Amino acid sequence: MNADRKKKRFVFRAIVLFVLIAAVIVTLVSSFMEDNPVVKAGDMAPNFVLKQVNGDQTFELHKLRGKGVMLNFWATYCDPCKEEMPYMEQLYPEYKEKGIEILAVSLDTTELVVKNFIDDYDLTFPVVHDKRGDVMDLYKIGPIPTTYFINPEGEVVRVVKGPLTLNRLEAYFQEILPGQN
Repeated sequence: MNADRKKKRFVFRAIVLFVLIAAVIVTLVSSFMEDNPVVKAGDMAPNFVLKQVNGDQTFELHKLRGKGVMLNFWATYCDPCKEEMPYMEQLYPEYKEKGIEILAVSLDTTELVVKNFIDDYDLTFPVVHDKRGDVMDLYKIGPIPTTYFINPEGEVVRVVKGPLTLNRLEAYFQEILPGQN
């Protein structure tokens, strides 16, 4: 009987310990999530300043107010990112005239890789380089590509995680056209 009692006590203590550890983990995870909010639809897009790779401009997001903005986080090693680039390039000239700016934020480590990618894909829309990952951290970017559609007032209208098709991209542009709100 004594061995049975010890075994039951051990199992009980193990269960209590497991429940306590689980509670601590849940508390830590929920605390972490509260301290690091993700930018979502309805939020104002956080401002940042980055230098353009395929041009000589510096882009400050707030200075694009009055335009719709497609803010695309991507990298050259990301195959789904590569798939959507031609769609962005195809629509850029038409929608730039209508007041939408495409701003592609490269998360690559070296600018040379980004420049080669731009040349290979003949990209004409602005590509900026987030060398240190500051903007990625600001927006809490997880999977790439991740794209934010921002209206002319600076409010995030839609967040899309994953690649965009030509039709979806065009539909989302309609949501952020200046004068459509």
